[in-house]
Amino acid sequence: MSDLHTNLTLPSNPDNVSKVEPFVHDVATRYNLSPDIHGNILISLTEAVTNAILHGNQADGNKCVSISLRRQKDALSIRVSDEGPGFDPDCIPDPTTGECLEKCGGRGLFLMRHLSDECKFMRNGSTVEMRFKLD
Repeated sequence: MSDLHTNLTLPSNPDNVSKVEPFVHDVATRYNLSPDIHGNILISLTEAVTNAILHGNQADGNKCVSISLRRQKDALSIRVSDEGPGFDPDCIPDPTTGECLEKCGGRGLFLMRHLSDECKFMRNGSTVEMRFKLD
């Protein structure tokens, strides 16, 4: 793992979501992250990778999900990209309202937005960048 930039590429197999936890653990150890930041990154990145594999790449093992982490002076920036057509994140309903409360899915973007300090979508929604301020 480089001091300032780290990459991980995963084939779009749902089993590969399990590789996120050791990746985040290595990052947390390298940068001496607090347990809160470690947890926020783990949940957010797991959600982003799951969405990229299942929704972006439709679990097509011939397509990949790319994770890019950059250490900045006061933050970690993490990008997750898939090879799918993208989506409009503004069209995803708020999972905390109305009939969405009863659905068993649909909370990934909500968690990513609320656990990161900044969450933005690029490339028509096929890339998400999350920023986590360091203590």
